[in-house]
Amino acid sequence: MKVSWDQALAWRLRRQFVDPQAGGGAADVVSRLCGVQAQVASSAELAIRLRQAAPQTGEVTRALAGGTLIKTWAMRGTLHLLRSTEAAAQLSVMASARSWDRPSWQKAFGMTSADIDALTEAAAGLLNGRVLTRDELVTEIVAEPRFRGLEKPLRSGWGTLLKPLAWRGVLCYGASQGNRVTFTAPASVVPGWPSPPDPAEAGPAVVAAYLGAYGPATPDGFSAWMSRGFLRKTTVRGWFAELGDRVTGIDVDGDAAWLLAEHADELAACPPARGVRLLGGFDQWVLGPGTDAAHILDAEHRTKVSKTSGWIAPLVLTGGRVTGTWELAGADLVVTMFPGARPPAARALSAEAARVARATRLAGLTPRVA
Repeated sequence: MKVSWDQALAWRLRRQFVDPQAGGGAADVVSRLCGVQAQVASSAELAIRLRQAAPQTGEVTRALAGGTLIKTWAMRGTLHLLRSTEAAAQLSVMASARSWDRPSWQKAFGMTSADIDALTEAAAGLLNGRVLTRDELVTEIVAEPRFRGLEKPLRSGWGTLLKPLAWRGVLCYGASQGNRVTFTAPASVVPGWPSPPDPAEAGPAVVAAYLGAYGPATPDGFSAWMSRGFLRKTTVRGWFAELGDRVTGIDVDGDAAWLLAEHADELAACPPARGVRLLGGFDQWVLGPGTDAAHILDAEHRTKVSKTSGWIAPLVLTGGRVTGTWELAGADLVVTMFPGARPPAARALSAEAARVARATRLAGLTPRVA
């Protein structure tokens, strides 16, 4: 089947609840997006609220407290909100990359795979039924002689040594205590939290979910989203193959990609989108396919979106393509279009500014083009 990228992006806008804004509860939106990056908590909440037909104040906090969402290190080693019923499979896929087995990783931290196994076991015991601040958790871990040399990296805000524990399903974030993060075990907050599933079973399920939001896509695109390419190519291709006739090949303006077969007719009938949409920083619209996906973001403008220190700017979308960025300056919502891109019509921009105002609970935002 042949389609255009204009059609594919219009289909993604619908699937990701961007156009129309048709998402339900926070967990439903997070599920459809296969997780929402939460390095910046306000950006994660904005990503959800801009996709909801009726956003509710405090919904993410309630979902975390109730165990329908968890917050933990996941895709690409970054913090994400994950739907709790899907998180174990996603984390299993991340763990299967076994980054801690790499000689460069072991050299950097002076740890072996056996040491990570021991650290995982220790953390699992300490967090079972408990909520500990980072300081409390590290203090108890390094009380064991074999872990005393790990105190500095364990206290690092980057959490590099804690990520393998998250991927193995023994650690996630708990409720913050003021400005201090806490950790607990997923099994302590999620009823029926399972043992880590076999990656051979989890992989195809996670691929299918990814294609349901970011298709048409390739194994390389999936691998970059999941682990920045650290998964074995043969393994990822095997997961795609395992889906069998559940997936179908798509020619998208000459690019070969895959889509769930159940979505093929819908994609083929999808007309290109013409509207303008504003999305926040760190949004899954670009994180899912990657900021190097030329069908969404021209390479010449990538540094305007993907900035230093990993910062991802708020997005202006025209027909699904990134055509500019925006920022809040007091009561003004200031849009900066890329050179050559046509500014949105005043009425369309005002409607989007009103949508951002509702999502951010900032009344009276005035849009203007820089």
